[in-house]
Amino acid sequence: MDPTNRTESRVALVTGASSGIGLAIATMLAEEGYDLTVVSRTAAKIELAAAGLAERGTAVHAVAADLAEETEIARAVASHRERFGRLDLLVNNAGVGIHGAIDGYPTKYVDLQLALDLRAPILFYRETIDLLRAAGAEHRNALVVNVSSTAGKHGVPGISVYSAVKHGVVGFTEAMNRELSEAGIKSCALCPGFVDTELSDYSQNPVPAAAMIRPRDVAESVRALLRLSPHCVLPEIVLTRPGPDAVVMG
Repeated sequence: MDPTNRTESRVALVTGASSGIGLAIATMLAEEGYDLTVVSRTAAKIELAAAGLAERGTAVHAVAADLAEETEIARAVASHRERFGRLDLLVNNAGVGIHGAIDGYPTKYVDLQLALDLRAPILFYRETIDLLRAAGAEHRNALVVNVSSTAGKHGVPGISVYSAVKHGVVGFTEAMNRELSEAGIKSCALCPGFVDTELSDYSQNPVPAAAMIRPRDVAESVRALLRLSPHCVLPEIVLTRPGPDAVVMG
């Protein structure tokens, strides 16, 4: 079947979908006709985002959840399961990066980034694996997109913990392809440099907003993944701005 000419309904779950990269991806998926569960920590923000997405004519289910907590992940998946009963595309986008030298770096910041940026994607695979396997068996094109970073390809001083967890995302994505792709479940790690979002808005950021990648650029890379046949796996996409130092500096 031509993946660009499908007739059956497809459903996606996108985390961190109230703004930035997550909202851009959710908007693109609404354009592609996907029904959506959108997840973010703050109820007012995710409900506002969901209302805007629903104006495009797609079915949208909003879930407010703190994805640093295991029970909240399970609750979000259960809510999605009750609403839609299937899952063709999982986007693990929620994350946080906390700048700081390692000298005296607070343990609570280490734990938060490990929980939200690395543990949460792992738990989302675990909690949705039956739905992903069902979609893989049906059309051989189930997909999980894990948002990493160029900091997950090259260690970056000042955001060392963020670099570590995003390296972990890349490694876990590779492992999931080896474990699940024969079941029709593909995984792709997106590794953008600095994107013009709230996450990049801190004083130590060396890249001006005008020079950053746009959230829509990242969403368009996911759209390209949707066009692939079941016979092709694209395990990683690196997105950088122009320039000789772009891969290392974002």
